[in-house]
Amino acid sequence: MRQTIIRALTGAAAFLFLTAATAPSDTALKAAISGGWRIASNSVRDGARHPYETLTFWGLKPGQNIVEIEPGGGYWTEILANYAKRTSGAYAGTEPDLTGPTVTDEAKKYFADFHARFSNATTFGRVRWATWDPKSGELGPPSSADLVITARNVHNWMWEPGELDKVLKDCFTVLKPGGLLGVEDHRADPRKQIPEARDGYVNTAFIVAAVEKAGFKFEASSEINGNPKDTKDYPFGVWTLPPTNERTPPASSWTGRPDDSKLLDPAAYQAIGESDRMTLRFRKPF
Repeated sequence: MRQTIIRALTGAAAFLFLTAATAPSDTALKAAISGGWRIASNSVRDGARHPYETLTFWGLKPGQNIVEIEPGGGYWTEILANYAKRTSGAYAGTEPDLTGPTVTDEAKKYFADFHARFSNATTFGRVRWATWDPKSGELGPPSSADLVITARNVHNWMWEPGELDKVLKDCFTVLKPGGLLGVEDHRADPRKQIPEARDGYVNTAFIVAAVEKAGFKFEASSEINGNPKDTKDYPFGVWTLPPTNERTPPASSWTGRPDDSKLLDPAAYQAIGESDRMTLRFRKPF
């Protein structure tokens, strides 16, 4: 791949901005993105998430061993598991330990349904589920993964002391030397993030520093998922925007403004669209 890279310094952090790139088209990835097995509520988000551009920026290649942390609604799982099947790679997602006494029947059903959704080996190959959470478990055997991705999760791991450090250590351990970590999250810049990023928005410099502390080298940043319409000052944080569309405080941990949902204009937030997001790539040193 030929790339033009500009280096810029912001505070103590150095950022690499990918401004141009040429690479052969990945037809297997395009086929995985356009597949009829994808649910409509995920496919409709492609315009905001730019899956082809994002995954190629993160370094996705045929035949890789891919790990996705906390797949959520399966947006990336639908694409990556099929892509791994097409290219003789492997996909693993994470799930919490479902055997504990505090696990609800609702949670058990959710993950059972999630497993069933990706059980078609013809479409998705053999999907592996790693029992893992930010407090316990491993992402996989050490030095076994080529690519780890996490989308819109870092802010959640900032809410409990030690969680973010543990997650990033796990990412470093599971990746092969030279392996890549792709990170996406809601971007607070240019303003400061509020304590623990309780509104969902994180400063880029904070994430870069945390990931580098874990041993990674920051490689590049892309504006693929930027959104200049996002003013980042909503009643219920980033969850006020699509696709969550919160109209009441989203969690017991919420420390933002009170419930003023009567003041919200749904059309205005739909016009803004999804959040302004950073898209970052890190590498585990050889």
